[in-house]
Amino acid sequence: MAEPGKHEKYEALIYACHALAPVRTVVAHPCDDSSLTGAIEAAEAKIIKPILVGPEARIRALAASLHLELSGIELVDQPYSHASAEKAVQLVRAGEADALMKGSLHTDELMAEVVRKDAGIRTERRISHVFIMDVPTYPKPLFITDAAVNIFPTLEDKIDIVQNAIELAHALRIELPKVAILSAIETISSKIPSTIDAAALCKMADRGQITGGVLDGPLALDNAISRDAAAIKHIKSPVAGDADILLVPDLEAGNMLAKELTFLANAVAAGIVLGARVPIILTSRADSVQTRMASCAVAALYAHARRMAAARIGKLVE
Repeated sequence: MAEPGKHEKYEALIYACHALAPVRTVVAHPCDDSSLTGAIEAAEAKIIKPILVGPEARIRALAASLHLELSGIELVDQPYSHASAEKAVQLVRAGEADALMKGSLHTDELMAEVVRKDAGIRTERRISHVFIMDVPTYPKPLFITDAAVNIFPTLEDKIDIVQNAIELAHALRIELPKVAILSAIETISSKIPSTIDAAALCKMADRGQITGGVLDGPLALDNAISRDAAAIKHIKSPVAGDADILLVPDLEAGNMLAKELTFLANAVAAGIVLGARVPIILTSRADSVQTRMASCAVAALYAHARRMAAARIGKLVE
């Protein structure tokens, strides 16, 4: 587990929200200690302005037992978790919120409503997950994608996964994020499909099919995050040894990497889902208070960045 005070990168993310208005956030079914506490604490820190969707009597009783103050917080009564997920997505579709936060319901239950063709909040972009990791041994936040949604992404899927992560990095004020496309080796081999995907993605970036970042790959993990390892293998690259974003070959690799960093390198991992109309905050019961706050902060910064971009586009159209 992480030691208190060891994760200044998360503290910086939370601090960056202080100058922004709280983001309207629908919280779907916050019916356990951790999900309700996380939402209220993020509200008290003025990161989000929550709308709690779920069984009202149960939420109020839970809040009383935890000594949490609900005055001034909107509650939308729904009888059970599936109804809560459906209503939460409806509120987003109606423009009532700029972010969606998972409560104590199962992730699949919430995401099923998100991706519904008739009433969901999908866009033309592939939905993907990004871990924003605070690793004490790495000098900056490290993004890992996708370790939670896309199991075996195709090359076309990876285009959107990379673009989602790049746009998140922009929202977190990283002007030109460096994207390392990971594989087991740093050379291209037809025997390892992820190296072929890496080469294709890099060429796509050269041709403008992926924008806003610097891509390189295939890179092994050591070459992506260690300048010394890259130098030993004579890799000359603006990305090698200094990556902001790690694009993993598949969910299994990403999940293992994130958990290895958490349990062996004392890292903590905030998480967010992108590609829908609004950012989606997926939290776990095992998340620390700081991790939950960081996830909310990331969603808030992303939502504000999207709103500003939309406003700029609107002015150009006028």
